[in-house]
Amino acid sequence: MPQKDPKTVKSELKKGELQNLYYIFGKNIPDVEKLTKQIIRAAVGDNEEFALNKLEGRYLDTSELYDMIQMMPMMSEYNCILINDYNCEKPRENMAGLRAEDLNKKLIDVLKDIPHQTIVIFNVTGFEINAKTDFKTGKSIIKDKNKKLADLAAKIGALVECPIKTENELAKEIAASVSARGALISLDRARELAEMCQSDTLTIRNEIDKLCAYVGSGEITADTLHNLVHRQSDVTFFKLADAVAAFNKKSAFEALDELMQDKDNRGAVLANITGSFIDMYRAVCARRCGKQIQDVKENFAYVWDFKVKNAFRDSSRMSVRRLRECISILRDTNIALNSGGGDEKTILEQTVTKMLMTKN
Repeated sequence: MPQKDPKTVKSELKKGELQNLYYIFGKNIPDVEKLTKQIIRAAVGDNEEFALNKLEGRYLDTSELYDMIQMMPMMSEYNCILINDYNCEKPRENMAGLRAEDLNKKLIDVLKDIPHQTIVIFNVTGFEINAKTDFKTGKSIIKDKNKKLADLAAKIGALVECPIKTENELAKEIAASVSARGALISLDRARELAEMCQSDTLTIRNEIDKLCAYVGSGEITADTLHNLVHRQSDVTFFKLADAVAAFNKKSAFEALDELMQDKDNRGAVLANITGSFIDMYRAVCARRCGKQIQDVKENFAYVWDFKVKNAFRDSSRMSVRRLRECISILRDTNIALNSGGGDEKTILEQTVTKMLMTKN
């Protein structure tokens, strides 16, 4: 079967048509999570406690998965298995003595014969798949090792991409979301909000909550947007933190240059960089204590899953000692920015240089 779009899958679900294998990916993480929940609900209804098994991709045991796939459903028509963030590039948290190709082959062999009573869902929310756009079809073509798993889903089930929506599509959704909260926003202002947030749905949702809390039952005007919404950069703070973790000088300074384009919010740049490193420090400490993503999310009241997942992924390349050194450097930078009259860009460039010089 060819790659499907989320609307087609939702239409099939309404008709009661389910596939035995789904692979859901894309840059629109909220839509990936939303579609996953809709498939699960169509499969098991309110019986998730008995009929749904949730597995983390980095700890996936193919023998255990095979046994789960062969199980008969309990109190439901289907036995449903959700596997989050299985990365064929690095299938295990610890790859010592293991080859990705061998692990991926075992997994694909297990998935080739899924019985009719079982539905297996792979979704990707915590890492980015290397893909290129086919300009003829507008769909993404996966280029890395995840392609084999995605191709299998396309052949025997459903391969679904949830791409970032256009500003016009987002504008309609923004207007509807604002209206549901009792406030007003014009389509022009909604398009402007989408553009300011670089069409990032996670950021847009957060900004809508903030704007609606501010205006109450009033209207979100151009002045409201300009006063309350920080225009986002194409390069995220996560990418800068990831570049430092990987000792990638070129990517780190490219990210910083992009972030520093916003001259009115350079203090916010440091605050967000610091926040990313604190997230990673929490993640690496949690891993050492045997804690998982959900534990960190609950203990520190994170709203977004992706922040914690990014922190777990990026912190795997940094020691506790190096993270502590980086946070100390960021602390000293904050003192320097608040107490001196030095050039902010120069100070931040020196900060990134110092962090890149730290060692694991």
